[in-house]
Amino acid sequence: MLPIIAIVGRPNVGKSTFFNRLTGTKDALVADFSGLTRDRIYGHMSHQSLEAIMIDTGGLVHDHGDLSVVVQEQTKLAIEESDLILFLVDARQGLLSSDQEIARQLRKENKPIILVVNKTEGINREESAAEFFALGLGEPNCVSALRGDYCDPLKEQIFELLQPNIDAVSRVELPESTTSIALIGRPNVGKSTFINSLLKEDRLLTQSQPGTTRDTIHVDFKYHARELTLIDTAGIRRRKNIHQTVEKFSIVKALQAIELSDSVIILIDGVEGITDQDTSLIGLVLQNERALTIAVNKSDALDEDQLEALKRNIDRKLRFVNFVDINNVSARENENLDAVLSSAINAADVALQSVPTKEVSKLIEHLVLTNPPPSIQGRRIKLKYAHQGGSQPPIFIIYGNQTDKLRKSYKRFLANQLRKRFGFWGTPIRLEFRNSSNPYSEKKNKLSTRQWRKRKRVIRLRKKRKS
Repeated sequence: MLPIIAIVGRPNVGKSTFFNRLTGTKDALVADFSGLTRDRIYGHMSHQSLEAIMIDTGGLVHDHGDLSVVVQEQTKLAIEESDLILFLVDARQGLLSSDQEIARQLRKENKPIILVVNKTEGINREESAAEFFALGLGEPNCVSALRGDYCDPLKEQIFELLQPNIDAVSRVELPESTTSIALIGRPNVGKSTFINSLLKEDRLLTQSQPGTTRDTIHVDFKYHARELTLIDTAGIRRRKNIHQTVEKFSIVKALQAIELSDSVIILIDGVEGITDQDTSLIGLVLQNERALTIAVNKSDALDEDQLEALKRNIDRKLRFVNFVDINNVSARENENLDAVLSSAINAADVALQSVPTKEVSKLIEHLVLTNPPPSIQGRRIKLKYAHQGGSQPPIFIIYGNQTDKLRKSYKRFLANQLRKRFGFWGTPIRLEFRNSSNPYSEKKNKLSTRQWRKRKRVIRLRKKRKS
């Protein structure tokens, strides 16, 4: 299971900017005032072949407001969940008494701590770090989260500290012939009932009260001679609605279950409709680049008008996953469950599909001829050839000139065409663009004697005209 890293510190020291920098996302809101982050925000940090779950927290501040109490509670829970703590301080404000108070609290946790001095751009790093030695947390690491200065060496240090945890942690080993499918969704959408109906036995505890499942449960299952492992996860609800400590830890385990799975079934409550939390969960799966399918449960409780309204709601809110199967099901009545399971298996298989380089390059060449990329400053972007660089998710590497200037709309067009042509239904596609190197870019033309004389004549004529 993936190790967990928590970012803590005073308000407005740059925790959210730092989180976005290390995860390579823009999930955390950033603004130039304190107290913007209130709930915990989860993300993934990767370095070389290693990965970890990162938690951004609200600032620790010692006042007596109700909101401050909630934020501090969220931060303390993130510290309890974590295997490593990144303590962020502000180089421009210097060492404050609240930094010293937070350091005293963190030392009591008896967990590895890395002291990070942020906002060091444009100032001397040694002088910035000097006063923070007084915190007694070892040598400070000076970085600039805004510009990314010295963040890569910090990543290496983070994973060096986490390596013992990665080696010692118990990992779930699944045979290569087994396809693992995780069920995720909000509490009480019927995940455990879904699995029980598939197994035709009451293997998992089910109640009408949300939060019955507190841990990830692995269930081995054979479906049409196919070996499967179904992973039932705890319901993921909005962080402000989480009160019980056990359930808070379950969220991290659900995230780790997504990482372990080959495919994900996202269960949605058809009675309540598509909520913001549902779309956030789908975004979480896409961020992890896992194959997925969507099942709208409790459809037996809806009449025709309600089903039609639900369909319109799905078309409007889930437009960003138009490459995924969406099925109405009833876990309690065992209706349409086979279609969902088959869709999840097919999506997992498609994510492992490989395409010959010749066919990929031929498609890219055809698309460039029929729908060329928009010009940039009067110059046409050229895409020359492509090949598949990996699977789960399918990765396509496209070579050309000025590929870094391609618009997002054209990149989406290429991904949609690749999906349509090669049948990558139910899985995200990652495109990587690389510029062709010019072998003559570093070479300078040597002028002949005749060219030198001509150049001198041109220079003399220009001087005469100016005078």
